[in-house]
Amino acid sequence: MTTRLNEKADNLRAKLKGNVVLPGDAGYDEARRIWNAMIDRRPAVIVQCTGADDVAHAIAFARDNGLEISVRGGGHNIAGYSVCDNGVMLDFSTMKNVHVKAEARRAYVEPGATLRDFDRAVQAHGLATPVGINSTTGIAGLTLGGGFGWLTRQYGMTIDNLVSADMITAGGDRVRASENDNPELFWAIRGGGGNFGVVTQFEFKLHPVGPEILAGLVVFPFNQAKQVLRQYRQFVKSAPVELNVWAVLRQAPPLPFLPENVHGKEVVVLAVFYAGEIAEGERLIQPLRRFGDVLGEHVGAMPYVQWQQAFDPLLTPGARNYWKSHNFTELSDGALDTMIEYAGNLPSPQCEIFLGLIAGAANGVPPDATAYSSRDAKFVMNVHGRWDNAAQDERCIAWSRAFFNAAAPYASAGAYVNFMTAEESDRVAAAYGSNYARLLQVKKRYDPENIFHLNQNIRGPEEMGAVGQKRSA
Repeated sequence: MTTRLNEKADNLRAKLKGNVVLPGDAGYDEARRIWNAMIDRRPAVIVQCTGADDVAHAIAFARDNGLEISVRGGGHNIAGYSVCDNGVMLDFSTMKNVHVKAEARRAYVEPGATLRDFDRAVQAHGLATPVGINSTTGIAGLTLGGGFGWLTRQYGMTIDNLVSADMITAGGDRVRASENDNPELFWAIRGGGGNFGVVTQFEFKLHPVGPEILAGLVVFPFNQAKQVLRQYRQFVKSAPVELNVWAVLRQAPPLPFLPENVHGKEVVVLAVFYAGEIAEGERLIQPLRRFGDVLGEHVGAMPYVQWQQAFDPLLTPGARNYWKSHNFTELSDGALDTMIEYAGNLPSPQCEIFLGLIAGAANGVPPDATAYSSRDAKFVMNVHGRWDNAAQDERCIAWSRAFFNAAAPYASAGAYVNFMTAEESDRVAAAYGSNYARLLQVKKRYDPENIFHLNQNIRGPEEMGAVGQKRSA
């Protein structure tokens, strides 16, 4: 960092309530480190914001000095866009407050809050809204890309429960986005990512959930994968929206309810969630146990917040991660066969293929109601490549790409942008489908210079011809 920029950073520090962290400062390496260990970038300036004024000052500083801007909420995005090289990183790790108005069933959430922060605050009042399944995920990135989880079948996507957002634009203006205030901006941020500004507060509607729910895992042998998945496919067609079941193909972790001779072996896991009366949930899930020879199960009543953290041990920070994803409107035999084939040849013990069931309330929203347009999707498949050693990069990435390509003929249109890596920029237009042209107009209005481009970027008029282009490997 040049002496001149150091001096300017000192001037910026004088304007802030938060902190400025520079290379060489204590805490710099910790502040720039994010969940995916494949990302190793060094910002020139890290601004640890404490409020909207700090955000506006940081944006102006970056623009005045011709520096890129990255925005870190939870730092969990697979593509690693939350940290930049030689630019300004807006760090929201100190802005994690969640304020709940229980009677109104509303939550007001700062952009650095994780799902753990959110769930704990709202569950204190017996409330929740659909969010993801890993508690260290940031609420900001999850929401702006769409957001889905165990409650999506019943209450829709995270964005379907977003009431408003307070934002700072590229020009430094404070704006509110809602159905009544800047409605085009509100439409765009519900799935359009961080393309249009920086959110400093989210407002969500909440729903009565728990605090106790029925959840857990039922594990089957891998050699019965086809019969289990076929029955799963049929079962979920008529399952009530309060019941959600995801399917995971992976090697068995050393879970205490599984025999030791199963540990490290390929298995099929059904992850079960029911938000209703426990006895009714037990009745509804009973058929799952007849799908095959159960190797072990751990299903029972538990606090909702406990289930929301159940998968954290499999998704700890510090590993190398590479994802690929498809939407599915149906699970054909060809799709199942492809999943089973590649799950039988996992390149590392941490790699997995999961099917997230989202059929339900989200399908009843028109595709043009929000920027997220994949309202026909009933399943989201994530090819989760995960490993520890850089020497495994080539093998694990090649496996993920090969499976993605092999599964493509069975997939439906669109994509979930939160699961897309940085190399998939030519897939962005296809992800938004017919909504892309409208997104371009909102981008032109609120960020005509593309200041906010470290994201799945909506690039400008030259991209309009890309709508509908084929998926990229």
